[in-house]
Amino acid sequence: MQDRPTTLELLAAVRDFVTRHVVPALDGSRRFHARVAANVLAIVERELRDADAQLREEWAGLRALCVPAADVSTPDDDVPPADPAVLRAAVAALNADLATRIRSGDADAGAFRDDVVRHLRATIDDKLRIANPGYLKEGCR
Repeated sequence: MQDRPTTLELLAAVRDFVTRHVVPALDGSRRFHARVAANVLAIVERELRDADAQLREEWAGLRALCVPAADVSTPDDDVPPADPAVLRAAVAALNADLATRIRSGDADAGAFRDDVVRHLRATIDDKLRIANPGYLKEGCR
């Protein structure tokens, strides 16, 4: 692992170079593909910077929706897994549980529905902050 430049700094430098120097020097489909490449670099930057925290927030939201308080036996049960792969698998399993509850009609009305909608909106906003933050601007939603 290198101290400086960081992975994020390297990605930002390459993205800046592509955006400032490569894109303006190209025409047509090459310009379009250079813009796509710069956008991919920006997505990767945001994902490296924010995805872990967002995944932990999604895990916490899903746990609140899917795991009854009576099933939480120790304080450690409310701590997300430290291993990123285990955390992703846990989020996938919790999302599957939530989808089953939604399909069964549990979220059709009432307080649970409101909680589910709030969770889904927050999760979608987090995903858009990485994939395309421009969609979150006023008037785009």
